[in-house]
Amino acid sequence: MGKPSRYKEIHRRRVRREKLRLLRKRYMNATSDEERQMIFEKVKRVSPGLSLEEFLLQKASGQ
Repeated sequence: MGKPSRYKEIHRRRVRREKLRLLRKRYMNATSDEERQMIFEKVKRVSPGLSLEEFLLQKASGQ
């Protein structure tokens, strides 16, 4: 079995990073707690190991 393509791995990471960036922007602009909870549930589907603190910390650190 061959090893996975590096291009696909990099592409997957870029797509995930972009999705998280857009979800973070929506989370910051959300007005209700219910809306924020729904957005964070989407974040958990994109990146299951990410906690709320890590999700918000990435915005503060500029990543």
